[in-house]
Amino acid sequence: MTIKNKTKNIGIFHYQVGHTDGVSLELEKWQRVFEEMGHTVHLCAGDLGSADGTLVEEMYHHIPAIEILNYNTFKELRDFDAEGYRVELERWISILEQRFREFIIEKKIDFIVPQNVWCVASNPAVGVALENVRREFDIPALAHNHDFFWERRDGVSLTCDAAIELAQKYLPPRDPKIKHVVINSLAQKELLARKGIVSTVVPNVFDFDAAPWEKDDYNVDFRERIGLKENDILILQATRIVSRKGIELAIDFVKALNSPSRRAKLQAHGLYNGQKFTQDSRIVLVLAGYDGDDVVGCYIRRLKEKAQKEGVDMIHIENLVDFTRQTRRGEKIYSLWDTYVFADFVTYPSLWEGWGNQFLEALRARLPIVLFEYPVYQKDIESKGFKVVSLGADIQGVDQAGLAQVSPEVVERAADEAVVLLTDRQFRHKTIEHNFRVGQKYYSLDALRKYLDQLLPE
Repeated sequence: MTIKNKTKNIGIFHYQVGHTDGVSLELEKWQRVFEEMGHTVHLCAGDLGSADGTLVEEMYHHIPAIEILNYNTFKELRDFDAEGYRVELERWISILEQRFREFIIEKKIDFIVPQNVWCVASNPAVGVALENVRREFDIPALAHNHDFFWERRDGVSLTCDAAIELAQKYLPPRDPKIKHVVINSLAQKELLARKGIVSTVVPNVFDFDAAPWEKDDYNVDFRERIGLKENDILILQATRIVSRKGIELAIDFVKALNSPSRRAKLQAHGLYNGQKFTQDSRIVLVLAGYDGDDVVGCYIRRLKEKAQKEGVDMIHIENLVDFTRQTRRGEKIYSLWDTYVFADFVTYPSLWEGWGNQFLEALRARLPIVLFEYPVYQKDIESKGFKVVSLGADIQGVDQAGLAQVSPEVVERAADEAVVLLTDRQFRHKTIEHNFRVGQKYYSLDALRKYLDQLLPE
């Protein structure tokens, strides 16, 4: 007789943890559920952020040498010839194998959960080293695959035989002792077609049963700190700042919302929270996410140029926000969740998402959402019956700066719908409570617990 889910020492591997990127946020929920099930969880990452774990600095994907290796794997052999590339890749693999051996032995790891390292390969050597060591110790694994390398928005061109071998053997690896999880049905279908790998869809989840995020002594000065008054409208973009997030559409939305006719309606009706919207009230797009993955820095620059050109009030507060509350260089830092407490509306105009953490966060915060209907939303989420303000599902083209555009009529309609949600207290309450209940039904921690209970080995 076997005992299912005997307690394990689980090793979770990711390039970084304790940050506000989607993978970090989601693996924290997996860690919590694993621990509630009685398992012991050890994190292993190249950057620990605010989390506790084992630091393996060579895992980090923003080491300059690793960024070069990444580019030469998926773009072009710019810095090496084919043999030089292989030597450099194997050098990093050897270093990481030793680090992983030490971690597994020290923590007595008997089950591993790679988070994205066997699929997106931002640090190509990590996936190879981890699979080599996993086989060496004969440890079972549950791979949590959020994004695949072939989904990169800027395209992929495997550059040489060593890069092709890496992708074929390790992204992701096939082995009877590895179970694979993907976060949407499109990826499930593609993984089967490309690799012949059967996977289970486990959607992103959130803790809908915890106490609500609220104003308290710590965050009470948040609006003042970022220069907003109580009767200003805070439009929150809480995602990372990378091009696939489509933040330019949020700028278009805020521009439309700030039109004279809509401002007049806001002034005539007042805001849902009892505040009077006056002639001096601002409508501000607040970017709370970090831009560290905007490697060349051009996307944030183009967004700022667009906002200035369109007369949109936009501020970037990355330096004031982190995954958890903390003090940094003597300065108070707010948590990502604090930003939701003071938001009036959430923009989620992503052109592509593997699933959509910030969508769930907006539901959890009981805030209305304007979103672009990205493919996974259409395929896996829309049918659940959420009530959102839509920016459509069709990109009309790009502007001279290479930023995405949707139909102006769609943006205008979205702004009209948003005015109602900003002024009609009853309608807003009905909408956000409906969304909260739907999210709680389908995407709770209880749902995740059921998935993981079935996926852990006997």
